[in-house]
Amino acid sequence: MTAPKISVVIPVYNEEAGLPALFARLYPAMDALRDQGEAYEIIFVNDGSRDRSAAVLREQFARRPDVTRAILLAANAGQHMAIMAGFEHARGEIILTLDADLQNPPEEIGKLVAKMREGYDYVGSIRKKRQDSLFRTWASKAMNRLREKITRIHITDQGNMLRAYSRGVVDAINSCQEVATFIPALAYTFALRPTEVVVEHEERAAGESKYSLYSLIRLNFDLMTGFSLVPLQWFSMLGMLVALGSGTLFVLLIVRRLIVGPEAEGLFTLFALMFFLIGLALFGIGLLGEYIGRIYQQVRHRPRYLIDAVLEQKE
Repeated sequence: MTAPKISVVIPVYNEEAGLPALFARLYPAMDALRDQGEAYEIIFVNDGSRDRSAAVLREQFARRPDVTRAILLAANAGQHMAIMAGFEHARGEIILTLDADLQNPPEEIGKLVAKMREGYDYVGSIRKKRQDSLFRTWASKAMNRLREKITRIHITDQGNMLRAYSRGVVDAINSCQEVATFIPALAYTFALRPTEVVVEHEERAAGESKYSLYSLIRLNFDLMTGFSLVPLQWFSMLGMLVALGSGTLFVLLIVRRLIVGPEAEGLFTLFALMFFLIGLALFGIGLLGEYIGRIYQQVRHRPRYLIDAVLEQKE
């Protein structure tokens, strides 16, 4: 295979129904770029799919072995670890990520490549008109604002995986051995000249989203605890304020008892206050547990993913 200028990394998980439509649009879009002098490779990473996605990828590799590579993971490792596997095999000077569901049109890849050619080392994308439910769009924007305040990482549309990275940024990402990470945020911390472009957004071609509401909340929580100590610092300050408020309330209750005398109603106030403080303490323990859990996962040094097979044309 000729050394490509562009590598497109696509994680695949249970996308058997949508892959033919992806192939029908992706390869013509990339062939058009090749006609402009941009040699390319497409790296599919099968993330332990339980359907026939792996078989479909094998068939596509047989059809276009000159520009197709497929990494078949032995088990599901998660979207970002699948992308990491693709990054470690990518050979291009510009590396792009694209979801397999066709919500990001492959025809928009050229827009990101052109922006990279202007000298940027990281190009994110913003969906022009999201084809998601109103609730999901609103929840995503709310989490984006909260995440930006906590991490100081400025990503307008963090849920959109159509992104382009320079060779240097990908090499820096590959040097990290984190077992849980969020690649766009990690890339932003390494990029010297990041920017964003507006892209089209379409409805999913087939199947359903692999991210449930819980998964999205989990992802954002991982992002905030993985890139900032601010949640711990906020909770420490909250603890001090609660302690100060509790001390003040205690003094007021003593003074009131001396003036008014014993009150049965005050017992219920104390119960309410006690339950509030217990809830706050449990939240703090959970938050601390998140950080400890990340440390625990990291120090075990287990493989982030296991590769079953790599399909590629021999040199």
